[in-house]
Amino acid sequence: MKGMGPKPPGFEAGPDGRLAIGGHDCEELVAEAGGTPLFVYDNNIVGRKIATFRHSMPSGVSLHYAVKANPYQPLLRWLCKHVDGFDVASLGELEAIEQAGVGGVAISFAGPGKSDAELRRAIADGVTIHLESEGEAARALRIAGSLGKRPRLSVRVNPPFALKGAGMKMGGHASQFGIDHDRVPALVRGLVDAGADWRGLHLYAGSQCLDWTALAETFRLGIALAGEISQAADAEPPEVNLGGGLGIPYFDGEQEVDSHALGQALGEQLADAPAPLAATRFVIELGRWLVGEAGVYLTRIVDRSQSRGKTFLVTDGGLHHMLAASGNFGQLLRRNYPVAIASRFGAEAVEEASIVGCLCTPLDMLADEVALPAADAGDLVAVFCAGAYGLSASPQAFLGQSQAREVMV
Repeated sequence: MKGMGPKPPGFEAGPDGRLAIGGHDCEELVAEAGGTPLFVYDNNIVGRKIATFRHSMPSGVSLHYAVKANPYQPLLRWLCKHVDGFDVASLGELEAIEQAGVGGVAISFAGPGKSDAELRRAIADGVTIHLESEGEAARALRIAGSLGKRPRLSVRVNPPFALKGAGMKMGGHASQFGIDHDRVPALVRGLVDAGADWRGLHLYAGSQCLDWTALAETFRLGIALAGEISQAADAEPPEVNLGGGLGIPYFDGEQEVDSHALGQALGEQLADAPAPLAATRFVIELGRWLVGEAGVYLTRIVDRSQSRGKTFLVTDGGLHHMLAASGNFGQLLRRNYPVAIASRFGAEAVEEASIVGCLCTPLDMLADEVALPAADAGDLVAVFCAGAYGLSASPQAFLGQSQAREVMV
């Protein structure tokens, strides 16, 4: 029998013993949505995470949402009332923000390989562009000149350090992300001399880290590096985006980040920030930490089969909707996300079973040899921690299966 990750707080059994999400019975949610598979996002959980951030982090630190974590439009419309900005990584994400009717909230655009069309649209719309190379900077200035607009430009820094313990390291090595830190001062001086509206610096050293001490050390190094760059460029940055990197517990034995300890450490660091950063506004950019635990993927068992003493629960969903839970989205060794039989939520485990999807590939496994209550065809399965990098990060067209539905409660 294999372990699985901890179920996020905020979920409980309703009067009929079924999983309730945001106070709504899981079967009723499925019926209202028109069937399974179905992603359900509980904005109450997102709201609690935002409240935790506001309470834990130093006053004045802005909260930006990384749209790549989950671009579901109702979620974006809700978030615009509660965060200070949005960070996008494509024209599609920028258009999703605009289609959601988000107004009056800061938007920034990061990512390598921005096309001229993307730069043109961002400049025309007054979006802050995080420049990823000197070539991109030259193109942005040229396009801005053709538009007769003063571009809002920030520089993404490739730092000489990485976030220790990160699931994905994005610093300390050669990278397509950002400009090596020692070349940044010259670029900043060039942007200022060209008359651009220089908005500051963007640093991102890694993601999915649960160790608050590692996060605090990365923030400390980031603040110091921003001070060094600003002094060398002789330009004070209006804003420094320190990235984020806060993870959520997906797997057996993992625990939540101590955000209160992290916030206290960051407050001490900002109180002692280098002189060139005295008037700088600091930003923390979060995606997974805000919305990951708020999402549940509901899929219905269509068959129960036995093979060589092993039980398989076959569902109408799978990796084409929830790739990460299958272990095929960056895991080196496959581990189990938290799952449950939603139809008997909280019931005692009585058997060992594997939950698999309906795709014609052995990769399509949502849970491997986990302890579950007795389940059969017709029961609902819940896969937790499905609010970030779920549907939009999965190969929905693979093998021509049906699309999943989404709903927010």
